[in-house]
Formats: sequence, C-alpha cells, structure tokens
Amino acid sequence: MTQKIEIVGRDFEVTDRITDYVTKKVNKLDRHLSLIDETRIELSHVKSARSALDRYVAQMTVRGKGFILRSEERADDIRAAIDTALEKLDRQVSRYKGKRFNNRGDGKSAAEVVDVSPEFLAELESEEPPVIVRRKKFDLIPMAEEEAIEQMKLLGHDNFFVFYNAKVGAVNVLYRRRDGTYGLIEPRVR
Repeated sequence: MTQKIEIVGRDFEVTDRITDYVTKKVNKLDRHLSLIDETRIELSHVKSARSALDRYVAQMTVRGKGFILRSEERADDIRAAIDTALEKLDRQVSRYKGKRFNNRGDGKSAAEVVDVSPEFLAELESEEPPVIVRRKKFDLIPMAEEEAIEQMKLLGHDNFFVFYNAKVGAVNVLYRRRDGTYGLIEPRVR
C-alpha cells in the first residue's frame, strides 16, 4: 500500500472498528489504481438533517499525480454511507482509469480491428463538437470572503460566486454546500 489514508470525524467519534473498516475498504481502491497518493475520509453526524436517512455523511477525496476524485454520500447508518461513497468512488476510479490507461495492447489501432460501415463514418463526421454558446466577462473587485458571501446573496447567485480575494491576492470561487454552509475554492497553478 503506497497511499496515505486520513480519517477525520466531525461531530462523530471515529472508533477503531470504523477505522479498520474504512482502511480495509479504501485499500481495495489501490488495486484498481496504483497512482493514488492520499485518501481523505471525513465522517460526520448531522443531528439537524432534514431526514433521518441523511444523518450520517461520508466524504471521500482521493488525490494522485494529476487527478482528484471525490464522493459524498448520506445514509441512516455510517457503514452504509461509507459503502455507498466507496462504490461511487470506485466507479470514478474505473472511469478515470478507462480514459487514461485502456488500450488494446496488441499494437493494432481500433480502426484496424473494427469493421465500420461508410454510413456510420458519415454520421460521425456530421456530428458537431460541443460549442460554447455563451462567454461572460466581468471585472473582479478585491473583497474579503465575508463581503463575497454578501455579494453572492445580493446577486441571487445560489450556487457559486467568483471573486478576487484581497486577503490572499488570488481569484477564489465561493460555493454553497448542501447543508447551507459555504465552501471556498482557492486554485493553485502547479
């Protein structure tokens, strides 16, 4: 196992049994994608959840060279939330691995192996690539995070707000989380 596993509890006591359970399950991801450097699991108990089925939350973030995969699931039992989040993460790992690493291995290109009809090729050529239908430019005014939250509310932006953070001197993205709190994305160029 080459990955670092970090398990954090918020309003939830992470017992040794839960730690062993999560570690055993997360180590299986390493078999599918060996490029995983770090896995962070955040487990929480939300007492004020609208539904009893959403009381336990499992957030998982997998980091590796050039990728970040994340899943979040809610359930009425912590193990169910962990299992569902891991299933979702496993699908993301498979999708990522499929996009990056799947190849035939026999030296033949897909075009040589597949017998394609001329009608299918004509249909493929007629498909248009995705088009950006709207571009938006705006001036960024330096402001504090609290002011950005206020601006977000005033503008009626429910999901996100892009602003220049005067405190750190960089462009940040403020977003509203499902539980009504806010998150802040601080991009870095590597």
